[in-house]
Amino acid sequence: MTKKTTATFLFKKKNYYILFIALALIAISFLLMAGASNDDPSKFNEDIYSFRRIRLAPTVFFIAIATAIYAIFKK
Repeated sequence: MTKKTTATFLFKKKNYYILFIALALIAISFLLMAGASNDDPSKFNEDIYSFRRIRLAPTVFFIAIATAIYAIFKK
């Protein structure tokens, strides 16, 4: 007696599509956080506290995390 087992995916195609969008948004948020190196240690670089790094990048990151959670729980 042999049983045929078929492999099934855990999620549907739409769930994976939404999950890949969330991963892309996470990558974008990390790119937004990057930059503002300080070449001269005796001078303070105020670009560290720009709107992009303090507000925009974390907001995009948390939206991406919420999107990933939505993709996981969507039926």
